[in-house]
Amino acid sequence: MQIPTSSTNTATIDHDFIPEIELGLLAENASISPKFLYDPLGSHLFTAITLLPEYYPTNTEKNIFSQYKDQISQAVGIGGTLIDLGAGNCQKAESFFESLKPSNYLAIDFSVEYLQDALNKLAGKYPHILMQCIGMDFSKQLIIPDSIAPTKRTFFYPGSSLGNFLPSEALHLLSQIKNQANDGGLLIGVDLMKEDAVLMTAYDDPLKVTAAFNLNILRSTNSHLNSNFKVEQFRHVAKVNHAENRVELYLEALENVIVSWPGKSREFKKGELIHTENSHKYTIESIKQLLMSAGFETTQIWTDPKNYFAVIYAK
Repeated sequence: MQIPTSSTNTATIDHDFIPEIELGLLAENASISPKFLYDPLGSHLFTAITLLPEYYPTNTEKNIFSQYKDQISQAVGIGGTLIDLGAGNCQKAESFFESLKPSNYLAIDFSVEYLQDALNKLAGKYPHILMQCIGMDFSKQLIIPDSIAPTKRTFFYPGSSLGNFLPSEALHLLSQIKNQANDGGLLIGVDLMKEDAVLMTAYDDPLKVTAAFNLNILRSTNSHLNSNFKVEQFRHVAKVNHAENRVELYLEALENVIVSWPGKSREFKKGELIHTENSHKYTIESIKQLLMSAGFETTQIWTDPKNYFAVIYAK
């Protein structure tokens, strides 16, 4: 089914998240999947994070896109469908509309409400592009609807969120992208490993916007699980794990807490941690190897002068 010009179409892939959340909360080392960070409020908070001077990935990636836009556009080619993974407010994809000239734009994100608002604003500005959005948890399975033409698919995955996946999970996602790109490819942003001081201020900023973003996952969990987490009983913690080349985010209980939800409960002792996110950092060689393992045969890479970040087109 093709959607009308200058309109948007919304779909949601339904999931029952309760068993997954329960499994994480009841584990010996408790965790909540980072996808639950991105409810409507969390999505807005993350947008605010990207405006912080301490959060280098957004501006560094933006500068790479700006400096090398002609080279990137030449590598990707024009036309076809632009599939935006983790689209958020869609602004990054929009910056390529003029140079890539997609005939179709598919925006995918976990928070479909936030996504629909963004897409409604875009549709009026670009009436010649057929637009639709999907609320999808592609951390498990990436499902591109049959309405999307199979040829010339460019997957756009900026912002370094590939780092939220364990290496095996990242390989699984990249393999799915490769299998569905057909004669297209993948334009992706990845964060590179760097000194602790830069990482810590990026993930624990002085204004505590990142702390608010992380703590909001408790409210997001309450909405899914009907649990009774209280934000004020926890604090945001960021750690650099050198053995795994990643930044880890946690919520630490400030007192002994009993959290309950229908049929179950969990006690958190003072100082106990709930793991909420990994942000893996790559080297150029490690990301090239990962893409090759996923089936991509060629890569073109652009970086900033400090080698903080890399933009890669893989095909």
